[in-house]
Amino acid sequence: MNTMTTTEPLATPTSGDIQAWIGGLRRELNNVLLGKTQVVELLLASLLARGHVLFDDLPGLGKTTLAKGLAKAVGGKFMRVQCTPDLLPSDVTGFSILNQKTREFEFRPGPVFSDVLLADEINRATPRTQSALFEAMAERQVTIDGEPHSLSQSFLVLATQNPVESVGAYPLPEAQLDRFTMKLKIGYPDRASELELLSRSRKTTKDFEAQAVLHGDQIVQLQQAVTGVAVEQSVREYLLDLLRDAQRAKLCHTRGYPGRGRSGTERATDEQLHSDRSSDRIGDRFGQCSAIVIPSPRSTGFETFSRSFLGPKLPQNLPQGERTL
Repeated sequence: MNTMTTTEPLATPTSGDIQAWIGGLRRELNNVLLGKTQVVELLLASLLARGHVLFDDLPGLGKTTLAKGLAKAVGGKFMRVQCTPDLLPSDVTGFSILNQKTREFEFRPGPVFSDVLLADEINRATPRTQSALFEAMAERQVTIDGEPHSLSQSFLVLATQNPVESVGAYPLPEAQLDRFTMKLKIGYPDRASELELLSRSRKTTKDFEAQAVLHGDQIVQLQQAVTGVAVEQSVREYLLDLLRDAQRAKLCHTRGYPGRGRSGTERATDEQLHSDRSSDRIGDRFGQCSAIVIPSPRSTGFETFSRSFLGPKLPQNLPQGERTL
């Protein structure tokens, strides 16, 4: 399947289309990753906000399965990089090779030329190789031999990392952590989900693969619709106050955060966009959320503020509207 490379604005889908598409994505992802509805919701929020996700968890919990399922559901191209200490930057971005017949250099694209890239055990790669993803994650392009190459508009990195105390692990630098929107843990499945997994072992894996929900540039249409959601001034002030309070409380390291500030607003508007109750007030919306994720490269990469922290300072008297947060 060809990688999506649309650069022109697309037609805005109707609210019915949006709910149907996101509902289909939610259904397919919950089918491939059992018992992790909250992880699926956060992944969808990051996808629509065009943000990358870092998974910090143990092997065998479904990270690769989830990445493959997402790629199939959005109708995109999936690529995987197994990071090791001897992995080179060109193994990730691509390289030019001399064609012996034509005596000309030909460009061979790397795994970043995909829609969903799984960087498995990213902190096992050396800092030099980790830095190869900086430009790709921030600008959705790579520069090779002085020539810029555009990536898919829907380019998404799902990275996994080992605990930092593991042998042979290189802690991710702050600049790398700053390019991830969320850091998630999948965790072990519950009892009912494990029983379902045991029953599935008698069937082929193809019976439980995700089916394509979106086609062509529909995922790009969804992402562009997020930017069109109106955000009231009082909500903007609230988000800024939240960041400043976190900084004063030393809960959030904010060096460089203005360059990523739009992602926070997009995550908030996205939560409103893909909610089934899109006309609710912001107070009610945050009341239903279990957490808000804020970048904090200084420590674990992210700090989570519980509902009790958010409750007392929710803005009041916000207007209601189908596309107003």
